[in-house]
Amino acid sequence: MADAFVPRPEHKFSFGLWTVGNRGRDPFGDAVRDPLPPEEAVALLAEAGAWGVNLHDNDLVPIDASASDRDRIVRGFRSACERHAIVVPMATVNLFYDPVFRDGAFTANDPRVRAYAVQKTMRAMDLGAELGARIFVLWGGREGTETDACRRPDEAIKRLREAVNYLCEYSIDREYGFKFALEAKPNEPRGDIYMATTGAYLGFIPTLDHPEMVGVNPEVAHEHMAGLNFLHAVAQAWEAGKLFHVDLNDQFPGRYDQDFRFGSANVKSAFCLVKFLEDVGYDGPRHFDAHAYRTEDYRGVLEFARGCMRTYLILRERAKQWHADAEIQALVASVGDAHDAPNFSRYSQRNRDALLASTFDRAGLAKRGLAYERLDQLTMEVLLGVR
Repeated sequence: MADAFVPRPEHKFSFGLWTVGNRGRDPFGDAVRDPLPPEEAVALLAEAGAWGVNLHDNDLVPIDASASDRDRIVRGFRSACERHAIVVPMATVNLFYDPVFRDGAFTANDPRVRAYAVQKTMRAMDLGAELGARIFVLWGGREGTETDACRRPDEAIKRLREAVNYLCEYSIDREYGFKFALEAKPNEPRGDIYMATTGAYLGFIPTLDHPEMVGVNPEVAHEHMAGLNFLHAVAQAWEAGKLFHVDLNDQFPGRYDQDFRFGSANVKSAFCLVKFLEDVGYDGPRHFDAHAYRTEDYRGVLEFARGCMRTYLILRERAKQWHADAEIQALVASVGDAHDAPNFSRYSQRNRDALLASTFDRAGLAKRGLAYERLDQLTMEVLLGVR
């Protein structure tokens, strides 16, 4: 019997160079794996069965590379991608590692730093477009503070808006066709990051000059760090037409950014997320922004990559089983089976009068059990493979 959980290109599974190339360094210990050259990372991802590879500019091209070195590196990388049938669906820019960004990038107090950050992003957009990317992610890891005495936060928002507006115009001018996906995080590396949640960015986007070009890139770990429900952030972005990209990993709430293998910490929330993405027909990249354990060599990194994709496909199959389960679907249907409720989906004089004239059995409605305990238990049994 064929394995039903083997990734295929139509699944659109992607990884960043920084994910499989993560060397296991942490604040208390140095790297445990040798550097993984980008072309070897592409080969590893092809062996794992991935569809795409994403990159920050400096994951591929060193920040001080000459123009000739830059072109040579890009040629070699593009050749590796073609050789292994790996695409580059998304690119991004590193505005957090170099010491010049210690006070932020787009929101830094020094206008020269802000200008350099925009210039660096434009060149990263050039690189992404050259490699075929059509999504450009912006993560403001340094756009925050340790002390709010350093600047007014409303001024930081204005600076961020100015930068994003400029980058949208650059994409239009160059005819790159980029869709920008803004990625939120509550803290780390800064004490507090300005756009802490996906909802904050969804409120910010309508204030831009080209809101149609800009959406969000929610990440599991970043919402879970703040103790939030990631599914709800994704659903809000989807309903707003702004789910341009999604970062899949896992995280225990209330801890530092752990970037665990997808589904390895909170399997029920991962199941609900997969079910939602499949139910609504999300057709964008399913990007795994995660890292292998520090205990692993590169064979372990290969297993990590395979595990992310395999877990997603297993949960997708479990979602199909959930939808096909007669008892589960009967419970779901029974929750909203009252057909005599007045219509208030659209305001009109007729609907207004009908609603005002309606009577409700408030006590009876309050006593009605909804069978969510049974529904949740059946969901767990589907997940545990006993139904």
